[in-house]
Amino acid sequence: MKFSPRVSSSRRKSRKAHFSAPSCERRILMSASLSSDLKNKYNVRSVPVRKDDEVMVVRGTFKGREGKVAQVYRRNWVNHVECITRENVNRATVNVGIDALKVVTTKLKLDNDRKALLDRKGKGRSAEKGKGKFVNEDMAPPLQEVD
Repeated sequence: MKFSPRVSSSRRKSRKAHFSAPSCERRILMSASLSSDLKNKYNVRSVPVRKDDEVMVVRGTFKGREGKVAQVYRRNWVNHVECITRENVNRATVNVGIDALKVVTTKLKLDNDRKALLDRKGKGRSAEKGKGKFVNEDMAPPLQEVD
Protein backbone atom coordinates (compact mmCIF):
# COMPACT_ATOMS: atom_id res chain seq x y z
CA MET A 1 0.00 0.00 0.00
CA LYS A 2 1.34 3.38 -1.02
CA PHE A 3 1.27 6.15 1.59
CA SER A 4 3.18 9.00 -0.05
CA PRO A 5 1.87 10.53 -3.29
CA ARG A 6 5.43 11.48 -4.33
CA VAL A 7 6.71 7.88 -4.32
CA SER A 8 5.75 5.56 -7.13
CA SER A 9 4.84 1.94 -6.50
CA SER A 10 5.52 1.04 -10.13
CA ARG A 11 7.92 -1.89 -10.53
CA ARG A 12 9.43 -0.35 -13.66
CA LYS A 13 10.17 2.99 -11.97
CA SER A 14 11.52 1.29 -8.84
CA ARG A 15 13.95 -0.80 -10.89
CA LYS A 16 15.05 2.21 -12.90
CA ALA A 17 15.70 4.21 -9.73
CA HIS A 18 17.65 1.31 -8.22
CA PHE A 19 19.91 0.53 -11.19
CA SER A 20 20.56 4.16 -12.12
CA ALA A 21 21.24 5.21 -8.52
CA PRO A 22 24.30 7.42 -7.94
CA SER A 23 27.28 6.17 -5.97
CA CYS A 24 26.24 7.92 -2.73
CA GLU A 25 22.93 6.01 -2.75
CA ARG A 26 24.58 2.73 -3.80
CA ARG A 27 26.73 2.94 -0.67
CA ILE A 28 23.59 2.65 1.47
CA LEU A 29 21.99 0.03 -0.77
CA MET A 30 25.14 -2.12 -0.52
CA SER A 31 25.01 -2.40 3.27
CA ALA A 32 25.82 -5.72 4.91
CA SER A 33 24.45 -7.02 8.18
CA LEU A 34 26.68 -7.24 11.24
CA SER A 35 27.57 -10.41 13.13
CA SER A 36 25.56 -11.11 16.28
CA ASP A 37 28.26 -9.94 18.70
CA LEU A 38 28.70 -6.65 16.77
CA LYS A 39 24.91 -6.19 16.71
CA ASN A 40 24.80 -6.50 20.49
CA LYS A 41 27.83 -4.26 20.98
CA TYR A 42 26.74 -1.35 18.78
CA ASN A 43 22.94 -1.92 18.78
CA VAL A 44 22.96 -1.65 14.96
CA ARG A 45 21.78 -4.24 12.42
CA SER A 46 23.74 -3.26 9.32
CA VAL A 47 26.31 -0.79 8.04
CA PRO A 48 27.66 0.02 4.57
CA VAL A 49 30.59 -2.19 3.57
CA ARG A 50 34.00 -0.55 3.50
CA LYS A 51 37.42 -1.47 2.10
CA ASP A 52 39.23 -2.96 5.11
CA ASP A 53 36.27 -4.60 6.86
CA GLU A 54 36.49 -8.33 7.54
CA VAL A 55 33.52 -10.30 6.24
CA MET A 56 32.26 -13.87 6.13
CA VAL A 57 30.27 -15.23 3.18
CA VAL A 58 27.03 -16.83 4.38
CA ARG A 59 25.36 -17.76 1.07
CA GLY A 60 26.41 -19.11 -2.30
CA THR A 61 29.36 -21.07 -3.66
CA PHE A 62 31.90 -19.51 -1.30
CA LYS A 63 29.80 -20.03 1.85
CA GLY A 64 31.88 -20.13 5.04
CA ARG A 65 34.90 -18.31 3.57
CA GLU A 66 36.26 -15.30 5.46
CA GLY A 67 38.46 -12.46 4.35
CA LYS A 68 39.16 -8.78 4.19
CA VAL A 69 37.31 -6.61 1.68
CA ALA A 70 39.78 -5.62 -1.03
CA GLN A 71 37.45 -3.37 -3.03
CA VAL A 72 33.85 -2.18 -2.95
CA TYR A 73 32.89 -2.03 -6.63
CA ARG A 74 29.74 0.07 -6.58
CA ARG A 75 29.37 0.26 -10.36
CA ASN A 76 28.85 -3.53 -10.56
CA TRP A 77 27.08 -3.84 -7.16
CA VAL A 78 29.73 -6.27 -5.82
CA ASN A 79 32.47 -6.50 -3.19
CA HIS A 80 35.84 -8.12 -3.82
CA VAL A 81 37.19 -10.15 -0.90
CA GLU A 82 40.94 -10.85 -0.78
CA CYS A 83 40.94 -14.64 -0.45
CA ILE A 84 38.08 -15.32 -2.90
CA THR A 85 39.60 -15.53 -6.38
CA ARG A 86 39.38 -17.73 -9.46
CA GLU A 87 41.63 -18.46 -12.38
CA ASN A 88 40.83 -16.72 -15.63
CA VAL A 89 41.02 -18.32 -19.09
CA ASN A 90 44.49 -16.88 -19.64
CA ARG A 91 45.66 -18.23 -16.22
CA ALA A 92 45.41 -14.87 -14.46
CA THR A 93 43.81 -14.79 -11.02
CA VAL A 94 40.86 -12.44 -10.69
CA ASN A 95 38.70 -11.50 -7.72
CA VAL A 96 35.18 -12.90 -7.64
CA GLY A 97 32.46 -10.32 -7.04
CA ILE A 98 30.30 -11.08 -4.01
CA ASP A 99 26.97 -9.39 -3.36
CA ALA A 100 26.70 -7.36 -0.13
CA LEU A 101 23.58 -9.29 0.90
CA LYS A 102 25.56 -12.55 0.93
CA VAL A 103 28.14 -11.42 3.52
CA VAL A 104 28.14 -10.72 7.25
CA THR A 105 30.59 -8.19 8.64
CA THR A 106 32.68 -9.76 11.42
CA LYS A 107 35.16 -6.95 12.10
CA LEU A 108 34.81 -3.24 11.34
CA LYS A 109 37.52 -0.79 10.40
CA LEU A 110 36.72 2.09 12.73
CA ASP A 111 37.61 5.74 12.40
CA ASN A 112 35.95 8.85 13.81
CA ASP A 113 33.27 9.09 11.09
CA ARG A 114 32.35 5.41 11.38
CA LYS A 115 32.15 5.63 15.19
CA ALA A 116 29.87 8.65 14.88
CA LEU A 117 27.66 6.74 12.43
CA LEU A 118 27.40 3.74 14.76
CA ASP A 119 26.62 5.97 17.76
CA ARG A 120 23.94 7.84 15.82
CA LYS A 121 22.26 4.68 14.52
CA GLY A 122 22.56 2.87 17.85
CA LYS A 123 21.11 5.75 19.82
CA GLY A 124 18.02 5.86 17.59
CA ARG A 125 17.49 2.09 17.87
CA SER A 126 17.88 2.08 21.65
CA ALA A 127 15.20 4.77 21.92
CA GLU A 128 12.86 2.59 19.82
CA LYS A 129 13.30 -0.46 22.06
CA GLY A 130 11.48 1.12 24.98
CA LYS A 131 8.97 2.95 22.82
CA GLY A 132 5.49 2.92 24.34
CA LYS A 133 6.53 0.95 27.43
CA PHE A 134 5.88 2.30 30.91
CA VAL A 135 8.10 1.23 33.77
CA ASN A 136 7.22 1.85 37.43
CA GLU A 137 10.13 4.31 37.84
CA ASP A 138 8.86 6.39 34.90
CA MET A 139 5.37 6.81 36.34
CA ALA A 140 4.66 9.72 38.67
CA PRO A 141 3.97 8.82 42.32
CA PRO A 142 0.34 8.96 43.51
CA LEU A 143 -0.81 12.31 44.95
CA GLN A 144 -1.10 10.85 48.48
CA GLU A 145 2.68 10.30 48.58
CA VAL A 146 3.62 13.74 47.23
CA ASP A 147 3.65 15.63 50.57
